Amino acid sequence: MKLKLTIDPDIVAMMQAEIAAGEKAVTTAMREAGAGLKSAWRSQITGAGLGTRLGNSIRLATYPKGGESLNAAALVWSNAPVIVGAHDAGPLIRSRNGFWLAIPTPAAGKSTRGGRITPVEWERRTGLRLRFIYRRRGPSLLVAEGRLNSKGRAVASRAKTGRGLTTVPIFLLVPQVKLRKRLDLARDAERAIDRVPGRIVAGWVEEKGSGLLR
Repeated sequence: MKLKLTIDPDIVAMMQAEIAAGEKAVTTAMREAGAGLKSAWRSQITGAGLGTRLGNSIRLATYPKGGESLNAAALVWSNAPVIVGAHDAGPLIRSRNGFWLAIPTPAAGKSTRGGRITPVEWERRTGLRLRFIYRRRGPSLLVAEGRLNSKGRAVASRAKTGRGLTTVPIFLLVPQVKLRKRLDLARDAERAIDRVPGRIVAGWVEEKGSGLLR
């Protein structure tokens, strides 16, 4: 007597198709989750009034770079982590040397190197000397004797008689500043993670269904 065992359908082929469907579902879900989180973080940053430039610092990378995998992953990060992290955490900022934080007023203008101008740079640029004024209530001041130009910036007076000369507050001096928390990046990250399992299941079922119709 001779027995022959035939398995129909082919179990090996079925398992291979199942794995392929899973790889596609997981990879697609991670790419969609990463893209959604990048968009959400950018929207949160620009919505907080921090500008599109900082928003565009948010980047996305997905793995694998090509093909599909059950171990697919997405990484979302910022190219300006210190700035974004500060607005996300709302830290307490103190002077590095333990003295004062100098916050420029509109009369100080902007730094030629970008960002906030410092008292040393302001004196070098204008040729004016800053004078310290201590106040018991409210921030102390660094002031200069000069005039305001048409842009509201403090400059040296051209009049020999001192006409138009006034005392202009250039910097506010405070011992520390509490940066207001303007972002909640963890909230969007948690939402993106919570949606991943549902995306995988939906994509897996869809891929299996489309496979049956081929």
